[in-house]
This record gives sequence, C-alpha cells and structure tokens, in this order.
Amino acid sequence: VQLQASGGGLVQAGGSLRLSCAVSGLIFSDYTMGWFRRAPGKDLLIIASITSSGGGTTHADSVKGRLTISRDNAKNTMSLQMSNLKPEDTAVYYCAARRRYSSQYTSWGQGTQVTVSS
Repeated sequence: VQLQASGGGLVQAGGSLRLSCAVSGLIFSDYTMGWFRRAPGKDLLIIASITSSGGGTTHADSVKGRLTISRDNAKNTMSLQMSNLKPEDTAVYYCAARRRYSSQYTSWGQGTQVTVSS
C-alpha cells in the first residue's frame, strides 16, 4: 500500500494550494480517506474526511469554507483544495486511508509541508 502526498509549498496569506494524494496497493473505493495536519509543536489533527464513494465529507470547523476535500475513484486520487490560507494553516499535511467500516486510519502518506507567510 502506498499513499503519496504532493502539492505543498510556500504561499502568502490569502493564497491557494491544492494537495493531492495518489493511492496504490488497495481497493481505493473500499476506503474512507482523510487529510490530517500537524502544526509545529502541536498534535496531529484530522481536518477533513471523505466517504468511500465520495458522497459524504466532513471538515473541521477551523477549515470549513476554505479547505475542501474531494476524490476521484477512477484515478485513485484524493485532493484538498485550499484557499484563503492563513498563517495558522502552516503544518505538515498527511493523507490517510481507513477501511469503510473501520474507525482507524491504517495507511498513511509521507506528508507534505505547507507554509503560509503573513
């Protein structure tokens, strides 16, 4: 199983980025996917998740209206569209997968750094 996150970088406050997660080695449509982030000195937090079919999404209150999760089951990819970025969005972002009926994320990407300058 491999999850490859990409798309991070340095952006000014108010700017946009799009993160991608390419997944291989599992039946993608059987898995709920999530984006997590770890800000400097803080705990790992889940910020968004999407059901296996893509029909349902959840977003943390801190990112609602600014970050949007999506997936393409035909391409085995997941994305996080990030707009109106704030310095507090600075973190390493991770994609992760869990089986549909499981509560635990068991497969993780390597992380991609997002830095938002003020």
